[in-house]
Amino acid sequence: MTANSPRTDSRRADVWRALDTVIDPELDEPVTDLDFVASLAVSDDGDVAVHLRLPTSFCAPNFAYLMASDAKTALSELDWTRSVSVALDDHHDSAIINAGLATDAGYRGTFGHEAEDDLEELRTIFRRKAHVAAMERSLTALMAAHPWRSPQEMATVVLGDLPPGRTTDELLDRRSAIGLSTRPDAPVMVDHLGAGYVGLDVQLALRRARSTRISIEGNAHFCRGLLRTRYDDPDRTTISA
Repeated sequence: MTANSPRTDSRRADVWRALDTVIDPELDEPVTDLDFVASLAVSDDGDVAVHLRLPTSFCAPNFAYLMASDAKTALSELDWTRSVSVALDDHHDSAIINAGLATDAGYRGTFGHEAEDDLEELRTIFRRKAHVAAMERSLTALMAAHPWRSPQEMATVVLGDLPPGRTTDELLDRRSAIGLSTRPDAPVMVDHLGAGYVGLDVQLALRRARSTRISIEGNAHFCRGLLRTRYDDPDRTTISA
């Protein structure tokens, strides 16, 4: 087997980093972490070909298209790509989605009259849910580290009170995605408009946020199980030169 050139190896690393930014909107995890990347190939001339796969053939077409389209956009933004091909495998709408991606037809151009929902509106809904889950995760971790602090006190916590680490970084990313402040003095416990909570609403909001977080994490766990069932070795991605 011929070894890849250093440039090709570097470009493959670029491709993985770009795909790391592509998020499953419902599961709030990168397609790379979910093992949705079935294969990728990079040529010395700057051609990139990526195949994506999903846990079932009947995953929602709008989610499937959104992830595939986001992957193509992320890869096209690399400054060295000459051509980018993204294809979705083993989905009941693969032919339609792949044809639309190949011609950059957009969601409505791909599905025509069936595209009733606005993808950006859908993306916004799930970004808000992702923020709620990240907020709850951060505050729950803070209460676990400081058990003397009551749930009611979480309404006064600001971003600067959170410890550095992945949980805080993810919260900052989710806040930025929906236009919330990431300043250290910004309160953590806010809704998608930046409004805080007071009184009995604090504990109620925390309970609702916990339900949202558990739902997202449960769906992700379920989808991983489906992927393992559907494919013989879902933890191995084929990488070509």
